[in-house]
This record gives sequence, C-alpha cells and structure tokens, in this order.
Amino acid sequence: MKLQPYKPGRNLLLAGLALLVFLSFFAGIGSGPLFDVDEGAFSEATREMFVSKNYLTTYLNGQLRFDKPILVYWLQLLSVKSFGINEFAFRLPSSIAAALWAGAIFLFVRRERNETEAIFATALMALSLQVSIIAKAAIADAVLNLCLAVTLTALFTHWRTRRRSWIYVAFAAMGFGMLDKGPVAILIPVAVSFLFFLAQKELKAWFRAMLNPKAIALFLAIALPWYVLEYREQGQAFIDGFFMKHNVNRFGGSMEGHSGSLLYYIPVVLIGLMPSTGLFFGLFTKLRERLSEPLWQFCLIWFAFVFLFFSLSGTKLPHYMIYGYTPLFILFGAELSKIERSWLLALWPAGLLLLLAALPLVLTQLMPSMENLFIQAQLQGFLAEMAANRFSLLMLAAAALCLLLQFLPLLTPRLRFIIGGALLTFSFNFVAMPMAARVMQQPVKEVAQLARREGLEIVMWKVYYPSFFVYSGSFAERRKPEPGDVVLTSIDRLEKLGPVERLYGKHGIMLVRMPSQPTTR
Repeated sequence: MKLQPYKPGRNLLLAGLALLVFLSFFAGIGSGPLFDVDEGAFSEATREMFVSKNYLTTYLNGQLRFDKPILVYWLQLLSVKSFGINEFAFRLPSSIAAALWAGAIFLFVRRERNETEAIFATALMALSLQVSIIAKAAIADAVLNLCLAVTLTALFTHWRTRRRSWIYVAFAAMGFGMLDKGPVAILIPVAVSFLFFLAQKELKAWFRAMLNPKAIALFLAIALPWYVLEYREQGQAFIDGFFMKHNVNRFGGSMEGHSGSLLYYIPVVLIGLMPSTGLFFGLFTKLRERLSEPLWQFCLIWFAFVFLFFSLSGTKLPHYMIYGYTPLFILFGAELSKIERSWLLALWPAGLLLLLAALPLVLTQLMPSMENLFIQAQLQGFLAEMAANRFSLLMLAAAALCLLLQFLPLLTPRLRFIIGGALLTFSFNFVAMPMAARVMQQPVKEVAQLARREGLEIVMWKVYYPSFFVYSGSFAERRKPEPGDVVLTSIDRLEKLGPVERLYGKHGIMLVRMPSQPTTR
C-alpha cells in the first residue's frame, strides 16, 4: 500500500507556526552581547535616557544623537524599566514588533486568500535570515517593518472594500512609523499606493484616501507632538541633524562608508530571503498571467519600488531591502501552496549551509594574505571557535538533513521545505551568530565590565564600540591618548602607542595603560 503524505490538522499547523515565531524571534534574545555599532548605539542612548530621565531627546556618550526619532527608545525604555539594563530588555521590543508583523501578514493573507497560504507566508517570513536577525536586534527596523506592513496592507484592503476605517488604520500605522524612523514611513506607502491606484486607473480614489481630513488628523496627533517639542528644544540643530543629515543626505550621498553599486541589493535579496530564495525565482514564471490579479500587482509594485529606490540611494545598508520583503512573503505563501516537489527549492538553503561548512577552510587559506593584525586576531578567534564547536560538522549535518527531508514520503512537500528551511535559519541563529558574538563582542563586554569594576576612565582610540558604554555604565573620551591614559583600542594600533601596560587583550581588542611620562623612541 502506498504511503500517504502526512497532512497535519489546522490546530497543529497553527501551533507549529507559533513555535517557529517563538524560536525565530524570541529564543535566546538575552544570551549574547550587543553587536556594535547599531545595537550598542540604540541601547546606550536608551540607557542614558533611563539615567538622565530626559525622555524627549536622545544622547550617545553624552552627545546629541539625531539618527532616529523617539519611538524605539521609548519602547526600549519601558522594557528596561520592567526587566533591567540587559540584552533581553533592549531586544524585547523588536521581538514583539516582529511577532506582530508576522500576525499582520497572517491576518491579511487569510482575509485576502485563505488560511493555508497565510500559514505558509507567515512561516517563510519567520524563517527569513534577515528578518530573524532584525527581530532579535535592539534597533528600530522591526518596529518600522511592522508599521509599513500594517499601513500598506490596510491601504490595499481599503481599495478592495472602500471602507474608510482601513484608511484610519493605515494613517495610524504611518504615524507610528514616522515616530519610529522618520519620513521613510510616509514615502514608501504613499509612493507604492499611488503607483497601484494609478495601475488600476483610480487616482481619484487615491487622492480621496490620502487627503482624508480625519486620517491626516490622526496621523498628526500621533507623530507631530514629539517633532514639535524636539524642535522647540533643539531648534535648527534638530532640522540639520535629523532631516538633512540622516534623511536627505542618506539618499543623496554615501554616509559612514555605506555605499555600493546599482547591483548591491541583488546578493542581499538572494541571501536575505533564505531559505525561500528558490520561490523568488518562481514568481517570474507566467508573470503576465499573474499580473492580471490586483494583489499580485500590488505586491510586485511594493517590492519593485523599494528595490529601485534604495538601489538609487547613495547610502546602502542591507536592512533597507527588508522594507520590501512583506509583499514577497505574501506571494511566497501562494507559491508554496502549489509545489509538488520540494528538493529543488531546498538546494538553496542546503547550498548556503555547505558554504558555511567550508568557512574554516576558506579562512585558513585567507590568513597568510592578511597583513592587518586585528583582522588576523579576529580570524584566529573564529577558527578557534569553529574548531571547538565542530562548526563544519554541524553545518554539513544540517545540509544533509535538509536535503534528505525532501525525500521523506510521510511529509507533504510544503512541510518538508519548511522544516528543511528551519534547519538553515536555526543553524545560523543558534550556532553561527552566537559564535560571531563571542569573537566580535564578548571582549568588548569583558573590557567594559573590567573598567566598571576597577573604576577606570577610558579613552577610546581608533575604535568605536557603543556597547562599551552600556556595559561600563560610563562614557569614554574619543581622542588621541596622552601619558597615563587607559586606552581601549585594537591590536594593530599598539605599535603607534609605543611601550604600554597591557590590561586586557582578546581577539584583537586591547585595553592598555599609557606610561605616566612620555617615552623617547
């Protein structure tokens, strides 16, 4: 008798989806040190707000910080007040926002398509490598993506139903997005909805929605008060620092070395969507037939606008592309529900696992060509960690299991693919990322704890680790060292300092004491 594929019931599928969301977004969020620069900067600004009780303006190392608006800091502050100053508290708002984002996708797809596609779309969103990273990061992006998802799906639902209540939902979410990350929360929804309504030849309906007085009033009631108060306190410095430097200038030119070619985001998308990359290429088969459906048009316009806009931007960062991932997950849910064979799709996550397994060999080959002492020390740290944790063996085993699962007759092709994809995401999240944290960030945390324990005043030279401020509970001067200073720097800078007393050294991160009197060389 031929074995029939296992088809779990609705409740079991929903329970499995909840488990995926928990493992991807919440599991282990307090177990590793904060990553620099972004996590350290956001967390330190929140810590300084907590200490100073200035809940209007953010500071970093005692200096004004205009990088982002206030919402994410308020959310982190609420978490810190509830759970203390620790990694779990700083990251929890992002995890909750990502879970709500997943919920928004599920509800939208269930409403517009069916519950099966909703489960698949949400599962693939939870397993996306890039999404699972920002969901556990103490930064503003998970909250922004929640706001973008709610705004745009509400606008589409309004187009389909013509119910004004969805306009109010969209503008409320846009207001919170503006309060979380600024004008990008307006730009993307306005541009995407305009292009979609234009494609439907319904521009009058778009203008009625966008110029709804009650919706605009709701948006302003949410977003405007903080901007007004911040301008009253900081004046032109706020306009120049936030709007000009961190918004206009980011598009017009490269900031902080974050530049790239027009093709920059192609590899970002291919890796960031893992394990669903194979489904991405399936979207372009029978494209003309698919584009006859308004939901497909809407989703492709959404992704295409984000991809093209940020490809043209002067400043390029990998997480910008996540703003266009929600529509892809919606489409992926429909694609996955139709597949009959999963092994071709599984080649993508299995291939990445094999590349990770080869990483120790690649790093060993690279070592002799690396002249920078800091890079050498970091690579040695990675190689030691990989050897101690049998990294290659674990990645090979995960790759083999990912492929073998695709031929297990008791599971449906959809379940085989999702379970195989989970092997990649969880291998990355629970093996690779903790290893990176131990090499790159654990020394910074240990140095900060040493400085706090010994009451040391630190000069940070030629390095920038905002997480140091979080863990030390103090500031650090960033300047050229002078006699008698205790200096946090990297191993490749020691020769320029001359004879020093080494207080700490690990993976190229050094804490040294300058001699009290300058030495002649």
